[in-house]
Amino acid sequence: MSHKYVSLVISVSLALVTGWAAAQSYPSKPVRLVVPFPAGGATDILARAISIKAAEKLGQPIVIDNRAGAGGTIGSALVAKAPADGYTLLIATGSTHSIGPIINPKLPYDVVSDFEPVVYVAKTASVLVVPASLPVKTLAEFIALAKAKPGQLNYGSSGNGTNSHLSSELFKAQAGIFITHIPYRGTGLVFNDMMSGQVHMLMDNYVTSQANIKEGRLRVLGVTSLQRLPFLPDVPTLNEQGLKGFDVSNWFGIYAPHGTHAEVIEKVNAAFNAALQDPEMIKRLAFLGATPTGSTPEQMGKMVADDKLRWAKLIRDRQLVVN
Repeated sequence: MSHKYVSLVISVSLALVTGWAAAQSYPSKPVRLVVPFPAGGATDILARAISIKAAEKLGQPIVIDNRAGAGGTIGSALVAKAPADGYTLLIATGSTHSIGPIINPKLPYDVVSDFEPVVYVAKTASVLVVPASLPVKTLAEFIALAKAKPGQLNYGSSGNGTNSHLSSELFKAQAGIFITHIPYRGTGLVFNDMMSGQVHMLMDNYVTSQANIKEGRLRVLGVTSLQRLPFLPDVPTLNEQGLKGFDVSNWFGIYAPHGTHAEVIEKVNAAFNAALQDPEMIKRLAFLGATPTGSTPEQMGKMVADDKLRWAKLIRDRQLVVN
């Protein structure tokens, strides 16, 4: 047996032992949770809410690190290249891991080979909102206005290829209207332009829009789920208003870099699942317009794969514009 072979066996054995020992003691320091969207957006708000309880279960702080840009690509790529030690995690969405791979074959990461699914934490329905200053009170009136002024109205989104972008394109296709897309680095950045009348529509998570809705700066014309939202019982769904079968929600889930030790993933999964069962957290998420889910890593992986297939079919069948 050669010395090189013996050295290789010893090196591999030491690496396995070291990895196991690190997993046993995990976490021994704060954990970084990368949010690939700006502060103040739905992903950021949910990440901060959930991580507080999850940190209590882990026994270490979870530090939020906003790395926004390119529809969530920048932050996701950062985590894909991070050490697989469990100290850098990602809160991903349908934008980064379902839609992104379909519309951008040149992503700097592979959603399957570069990540380990950890836990599916929550889902949210979206709302279609317009500035209160826009002279429409119903979805039918907005559609009529858009048809009367083709190309003169526009909508904002949290970036090309994001859930808010694709949801809006699906709405355009089903409503038979043409309104111009204006992508932003995050949903929270759209609101100033909506208040000034430069942006006429936004379709995104209720989490982000609720303050402006409650204070009367935005008007809700519909919700994207098949059922009305319990906290907006008087707002009809798009399906009820003639867009048959319209059903869009966004998911939020935790990923770790590929190669992260199974025991580390198990510990993070347990911490988030426990946090999501906490009555205070359930109430907090409901206030934000989100439904806690929880899952095993395997269940999350299947959910994301199914969601990707669903969006691919929608894009193909509707010939949606995604550039």
